[in-house]
Amino acid sequence: MKTKIIFTSSAIIIGLMGLGLSFLPNEILNHLTIETNQTKTAIMQLLGALYLGFGMMNWMVRGSIIGGIYNKPIVIGNLMHFGVGALTLVKVAFGVQLNTGTIITLTFIYVVFAIAFGYIFMVNPSPSKNN
Repeated sequence: MKTKIIFTSSAIIIGLMGLGLSFLPNEILNHLTIETNQTKTAIMQLLGALYLGFGMMNWMVRGSIIGGIYNKPIVIGNLMHFGVGALTLVKVAFGVQLNTGTIITLTFIYVVFAIAFGYIFMVNPSPSKNN
């Protein structure tokens, strides 16, 4: 499986989310109709820093061997992030009344990446044909 496409696309999407959260926290809070204050702004910026770090990690590993003992912790980290995020967003998506477009879009992205990283976790490395 071409893991480079999945790692590259997740790095770009997470990186963009991280940039937005880091540099536009008040605007994002306003879009989500959440009252802003210093604490919420700081939390959004810390979340942005987390996303930027995670995105950079995915960007750096995108061309590496994935499977067996190689980079398995990174696959598991991504699987946990996107898997738990997908479950949370699916739960929220069924009861959300505000910002439905934003929540549904995030839910779709997280579900797709959760499935992709689950597949990578279960399949890579593919069994050798010589065995």
